[in-house]
Amino acid sequence: MRRPVAVQLSYRLGGADGVSVETRKWEWALGQLGFSVRRVAGEFDDGLRPDDVWLPFLAIDPVPGTGVDESALDAAIAGADLVIVENLCSLPLNVCAARTVARALPRCRARVVFHHHDLPWERPHLVHLGDEFPPSPPDAVHVTISEHARRTLADRRGIRAHTVYNAFDAAPTPGDRDGTRRDHGFADEDLVLVQPSRAIPRKGVPNGLRFADDLAQLVTDRAVHYWLTGPAEDGYGPELARAIADASVPVARGRAARAADAYAAADLVVIPSTWEGFGNPVVEATLALRPVVASEYPVLSELVALGADPLPLEEPRVVAEWLRQPDHARLERAARTLGAALDINRLPDRIAAVFAASDEA
Repeated sequence: MRRPVAVQLSYRLGGADGVSVETRKWEWALGQLGFSVRRVAGEFDDGLRPDDVWLPFLAIDPVPGTGVDESALDAAIAGADLVIVENLCSLPLNVCAARTVARALPRCRARVVFHHHDLPWERPHLVHLGDEFPPSPPDAVHVTISEHARRTLADRRGIRAHTVYNAFDAAPTPGDRDGTRRDHGFADEDLVLVQPSRAIPRKGVPNGLRFADDLAQLVTDRAVHYWLTGPAEDGYGPELARAIADASVPVARGRAARAADAYAAADLVVIPSTWEGFGNPVVEATLALRPVVASEYPVLSELVALGADPLPLEEPRVVAEWLRQPDHARLERAARTLGAALDINRLPDRIAAVFAASDEA
């Protein structure tokens, strides 16, 4: 018997970015629902699989001279029963690619799902495209990753969407604390603050470094170190260099072998972002039983309602007091509650519920 075919269509897949990570989870969930999954993207960070379709013009930054091939896109999604557009038409980072996909979708017979990880009005330089993206062809299904995004999509565009929160392993395998700290030059007694993110403006690295500086004045019996795991992107390198030069604490750079290792090595996980579409590190660190220190970005309140219990970035004295008297029961309670709410084993049923609700609409 033929298995239904689902196509996941995106700028880039297979990497450590949030869209790639969540797309990989949806691929697993779709398999649990009986689908055979084919990936179509402009870049594959994990190498090409036999069934992958590489269309270079779909990349966020195509190589100069790369031509658009609409017939190749049509062929890539032909025969699919389901096409899930992973952020490509939600956040038009490559406007040409987003418009090409928007034109192609009505030509295919598949059910179309737009999985919105980000939306154009969440980026100042893309606000002007908010009336065009995301497109809303007849019978398309829209899925957001937060209630905040669902409401703004309805308010701004009149588009009805379903919320499916990002999903996680509720009982993750612990990382290697001792080896990771040793590899990155941290002593056992050091106080290590990990910011598990890229360096771009909305990630708030200077805010995180200021917090680290303030905390170092309050916790004088341990050397405070700041570890930024991701690279500078979008031309942010010079500003990052200035922020690091101004910091009074040493700053380490570079990824751990696994995300779990970075969390294991951390004494605090710092999320100083001004904006996150969801905030996966808040959840991942909570499930790793690490205290999270976060700024008040809009979607954080939804994670708190689900069980997250971060410490306030704006109040280093509160964090210093927590370090003097850590509440491990609080960490365990947050991990248990949040893990139950966002357990990846519930993702197939949540996706199936969206399909069922769309069929009834």
